Amino acid sequence: MAAPFPPPPSPRFVLRGTQSAVNTLHFCPAPGAAENPLLFSGSQNGLVHIWSLQTRRIVATLNGHGGQGVTWLKTLPQGQQLLSQGRDPRLCLWDLAEGRNTVMDSVQLDSVGFCKSSILVRGQLCWMLAVPGKGSDETNSSLRPLLLAGYEDGSVTLWDVSERKVCSQITCHEEPVMGLDFDSQKAKGVSGSAGKVLAVWSLDDQQSLQVKKTHELINPGIAEVTLRPDHRLFATAGWDHRIRVFHWRTIKPLAVLAFHSAPVHCVAFAADGLLAAGSKDQRISVWSLYPCP
Repeated sequence: MAAPFPPPPSPRFVLRGTQSAVNTLHFCPAPGAAENPLLFSGSQNGLVHIWSLQTRRIVATLNGHGGQGVTWLKTLPQGQQLLSQGRDPRLCLWDLAEGRNTVMDSVQLDSVGFCKSSILVRGQLCWMLAVPGKGSDETNSSLRPLLLAGYEDGSVTLWDVSERKVCSQITCHEEPVMGLDFDSQKAKGVSGSAGKVLAVWSLDDQQSLQVKKTHELINPGIAEVTLRPDHRLFATAGWDHRIRVFHWRTIKPLAVLAFHSAPVHCVAFAADGLLAAGSKDQRISVWSLYPCP
């Protein structure tokens, strides 16, 4: 008789207390405690919560978006400053040093859609920020970075920022692109959409994008796609309440995590491989799967 299938894994622990749907997550190493990173969560009620994974409690709450949903979070080098994007629509820069939780500066955005900002860090005091806007030529730079963007028509586009021109564009999906991530070491990326298909694409030396592989899911709707920092795995947040984990090189499905009772909006990896997922059910599940070698 065949051996029974092993039971599905359970979260390592669950964080509760946002009192609203969780839209975005971001890990940041805690000062002097590399094994216990801080977890930042942004909620539909406009609040940013900072969680201690050691005590599994909220250690600070930031309120800077006027009750409008927070859609993106990113700490700057050394973790003393935080960027938060909301649907107010504003981008806020927070000072977190020495226990402070104050807005240092903010920028009014042109877009209230689902597009998230992106940051390119070039050093402790040098970084470049791309924000969503209505136009296609709103970025100015003396550097020559490249920017990948996913669009509502299902395409992924590579921009030369300084030249303000499209280098390459591919149509990967029949539905709007909801999330993408890129592996600069292997020069390939992955995108998910409102449809059922995951697309893996590559970038060659001529700055040309090419679709390499696709993987069809059972149910439509991928809210976010995130690569693990060591580029061995990636995870997706599903509208079907599921978190899916894949092997990055082969795109082989490794795990389907069924815990949430509503659509999963976001997934994030810590440097040690810890996986967090946030859902419309107001809960954050934290998983310990396939530890980093």
